[in-house]
Amino acid sequence: MTESELVNLWIKTRWHVIVSQVAPTFLLTALVGFLSLGLAEAAPSVRVAAAGVLLASGILGALVQINAANEALAVIADLRAVGSTSAVTLRILSAAPWVNVVRFVTPAVFVVVYVALLIALFAH
Repeated sequence: MTESELVNLWIKTRWHVIVSQVAPTFLLTALVGFLSLGLAEAAPSVRVAAAGVLLASGILGALVQINAANEALAVIADLRAVGSTSAVTLRILSAAPWVNVVRFVTPAVFVVVYVALLIALFAH
């Protein structure tokens, strides 16, 4: 692929990384809101269902985030192979370490928040 094609692919991949974080963030935020409205006092079956929906969506969200980050790293690897020193390419290459935040840190933060929400849902 050419440098231009790879830069365009980076732009698409970066968008996927951003979008991959929207659904898990929305779900966690929504559950916090529902907890403030009394979800913790709902019937146990409703609380288990909420935890299940959040878990299933969280797993899917984490997989999408990890996959999007892996694709971004692949684009970066291909850009390195092109050997261009354009400012745009150099800036994209410098983003490589930060892509690992999406792969590892963000899903880990979501797990911590999920556990905290489970405690709020089930520990009275």
